[in-house]
Amino acid sequence: MYKEIAPGAFLIPKEGGMRVPGLVIASQKLLEEMDIEQPLEQVRNVAHLPGIVGYSIAMPDIHWGYGFPIGGVAAMDAEEGVISPGGVGYDINCGVRLALVPIPFNTIDARHKEMLIQRIFSLVPAGVGHGHRGRGLSDRDYHDLLRKGARWSVNQGYGFERDLDHIESGGMIEDADPDAVSVHAKQRGKDQLGSIGSGNHFVEIGEVQNIFLPEVAKHWGVELGQTYILIHSGSRGFGHQVCQDTLNTFVKKGFAEGLPDKQLVAAPIKSPEGQQYFQAMAAAANFAFNNRQQILHLVRQAFHDVLRIPQEEIKLLYDVCHNIAKFETHQNRRLCVHRKGATRAFGKDAEELAHVFRTTGQPVLVPGDMGRASHLMVGLGNPLTWCTACHGAGRARSRVQSMKTWQGKNVFEHMAKEGITVLASSGRTVAEEMPDAYKNVDEVVEAVEHAQLASRVARLKPSLVVKG
Repeated sequence: MYKEIAPGAFLIPKEGGMRVPGLVIASQKLLEEMDIEQPLEQVRNVAHLPGIVGYSIAMPDIHWGYGFPIGGVAAMDAEEGVISPGGVGYDINCGVRLALVPIPFNTIDARHKEMLIQRIFSLVPAGVGHGHRGRGLSDRDYHDLLRKGARWSVNQGYGFERDLDHIESGGMIEDADPDAVSVHAKQRGKDQLGSIGSGNHFVEIGEVQNIFLPEVAKHWGVELGQTYILIHSGSRGFGHQVCQDTLNTFVKKGFAEGLPDKQLVAAPIKSPEGQQYFQAMAAAANFAFNNRQQILHLVRQAFHDVLRIPQEEIKLLYDVCHNIAKFETHQNRRLCVHRKGATRAFGKDAEELAHVFRTTGQPVLVPGDMGRASHLMVGLGNPLTWCTACHGAGRARSRVQSMKTWQGKNVFEHMAKEGITVLASSGRTVAEEMPDAYKNVDEVVEAVEHAQLASRVARLKPSLVVKG
């Protein structure tokens, strides 16, 4: 059906108005198993965008999304190309961070595990619209955090200076402009810093189950049996509103004309509208960096409260974006790389990486489902995908389908029988996020590894999960 042009990389030929071919990263097994026709139609649609270079790319966790597929990657010429809110997504800088706790997970007894998850659940607001009551941001706070990124939270006492070297782009996207953001967006995010929201967002505690690259793991301080913290959240209502405001403006301005799907609506990067979106998107990305920084602070606090572990001994390994558009130089060309449900995977010696990662390549975090596993990988800097890898397992069935499957069943009891303690503000969210709603993350990362985008470093086994 598709021609394999490199290991694990399948070509979708140009047709019609496609400006570039499509490219799917997958195994033959995943191609046969995936519900792939709709997402691949979106890959073809993305290939119509002005200024796109290389390929319209799909990762092995691809599934249907707004305009772009989730798991979609597209690079645009920075001078002649366009920028598309659908290529970033509603949850701007939705991302993941991994922190390491200096104790073996099997040394935490059942009573303290229960105390720990209860303490995290009480400290970290979770669920639709949930935030910190009475802790709203002032205009001055907004101005500072949107421009400074995660440094603002560190300066407020939420974490440590060294954390910043362990966050993509140092926890700050440049050129953010608070004035490019609507009052409505700021109002929606007012009390949501330090909260995980709903859907597939979570705080997960578990054990490093396997080590695949001992030398890289040792360099990063990752040990077999170690306790880990995985946090998945984004820019909450703030980023959602930035996206919606921009879509409304772009459609009104006629930027959807001539495209196969108006959800792809995109403005020239150099246009005033394109510039304003990038400035607002960067602001939302910086909001998200602060959000995850404050969530980690609260989880560190829970570990201290329950297990007396000093907060400074819980070390952030890395934080990655997976809904973002960034200006990067590839093959001596400045590009605006859209990654929607995809993770940057820079290899060794990449200039943007902090020195600690230049000898290894950057950590790539791939959360799976809450029943099986997540993976820690190391980027290989493959130019075929603009140094990009997958961002997770990817959905195998929709939230509605998962709800129907689990209707009338006690999802909490089911997960407990599987050895996973789940706390959530809504049983509906858990039913939507059950493990069988996702592809097998082991197969997804094997495809990424086969395509030489990233290599597996460690497999992480969840045990305690807080959902929205």
